Amino acid sequence: MSEFEESGIGEECGVFGCVAAGEWPTQLEVAQVLTLGLVALQHRGQESAGIVTSNGVNPPTYNTLKGMGLVNNAFPPEDLLKLRYGNLGIGHTRYSTTGISELQNCQPFVVDTLHGKIAVAHNGELVNAAALRKKVMRHGVGLSTSSDSELITQLLALTPPMEELDAPDWVARIKNLMHETPTSYSLLVMYTDVIYAIRDPYGNRPLSIGRLVPISKLHTAGAGEGDTEGWVVSSESCSFQSIGAKYYREVMPGEIVQISKHGVKSLSIVPRPEGDLPAFCIFEYVYFARPDSIFEGQMVYTVRQRCGRQLAIEAPTEADVVSTVPESATPAALGYAEQSGLPYVEVLCKNRYVGRTFIQPNTRLRQLGVAKKFGALTDNFAGKRVVLVDDSIVRGNTIAPIIKLLKEAGATEVHIRVASPPIRFPCYMGINIPTKEELIANRPEFKDIAGYIGASSVQYLSVEGLVSAVQGGIPSLQKDERISTNTKASRRVGHCTACLTGKYPVELEW
Repeated sequence: MSEFEESGIGEECGVFGCVAAGEWPTQLEVAQVLTLGLVALQHRGQESAGIVTSNGVNPPTYNTLKGMGLVNNAFPPEDLLKLRYGNLGIGHTRYSTTGISELQNCQPFVVDTLHGKIAVAHNGELVNAAALRKKVMRHGVGLSTSSDSELITQLLALTPPMEELDAPDWVARIKNLMHETPTSYSLLVMYTDVIYAIRDPYGNRPLSIGRLVPISKLHTAGAGEGDTEGWVVSSESCSFQSIGAKYYREVMPGEIVQISKHGVKSLSIVPRPEGDLPAFCIFEYVYFARPDSIFEGQMVYTVRQRCGRQLAIEAPTEADVVSTVPESATPAALGYAEQSGLPYVEVLCKNRYVGRTFIQPNTRLRQLGVAKKFGALTDNFAGKRVVLVDDSIVRGNTIAPIIKLLKEAGATEVHIRVASPPIRFPCYMGINIPTKEELIANRPEFKDIAGYIGASSVQYLSVEGLVSAVQGGIPSLQKDERISTNTKASRRVGHCTACLTGKYPVELEW
């Protein structure tokens, strides 16, 4: 349990799509693949979930299933049967940052256009949503929800100036949208028999493509293109293993990819303004992503280990053991222990059956909730100096009672080491961060944070240390022959650190 979790900091959502390969109607259970894919993305949003499937004919029949809560609660088995004839589909799991928590804000959104229905699923938050909302309304289009995603759907439905009346140009429409809003979005757009996978020019939110293969060939090198049973696209590659898919590649920043039963085709690249670097959210590595996901050619778990090693270099201390607050910071703690030459031990036992029921807005009850979640493994640390590695200190309310618990159980010293820099600024690109005033790094207590939370010492990883740990393992793109030269040229390494530095990748509009 991290300070991120206790403070309500969360990713906005996850998107997932599937297209059956070969002859249609397919034998592939597309709705089941979508459901399992969304379950694997559940950490990205627990508020609501939705699926839209299509038979892929012209005009297509769309079937929609939406519900509040976790995926398994939102999709009863009897309702999933209604989607069983789909040949392709997209799904979404939501954690609201814009828009209130209601079923009407649940995605994917389906709208009628001049050329038929489209379905849209979106991860991110538009930095110029207010201006775009006015523009859509000036076209006489009413908006029924407070969600950015409906806004995107309506913008896609608007006909570009040069489009022929009887021939929809979806690439032109998508490019038009991308020129209207620079970030932040990863999108799935389903139209008739294809899914378009789109990432904003800054690549702020992740999006990966996988290839469904026979289970017998999942862990072998012998699965060729002819063995492809379908294509999937997901916010994170961690969802691929659970559905029998092999990682194929990432959608690049600014790229528009068409996924059909015939395969994957890169259609276009929308460039960033000259001189601008990509701005992939660095906190996907720090906390939001599942540790087995792959971004930029490297596994998140390995990056977190490097952060821990860098933290040990920057903030060593005299101690006897290294541990962590279970369990998102475990890779960083292992890296810290390895670099410092200290043994890693567990000092806390988590009660896995205490849910978020105990997380209350009242500070006293929040502290009480922490006490209910952990027991001290006293034999591992009594009479010893402990380095406790965590991935964040957001408000300080979570870590303080844990330190108190360890000291009362016999730790002689508790040194806090944080595997990310202090969060000082709000995010306007899809992450729900408390107000600037609530962040402990902006409060007077931060000057003596060790005294405030009862620690022997507190030190954070530097911004430079975090960036070097993240970028140190990114392999050369030139080795991936599946990505065109044009796409490679559009990709340089860059990460958004706005919540740490206040330097946003684009100018914010209000």
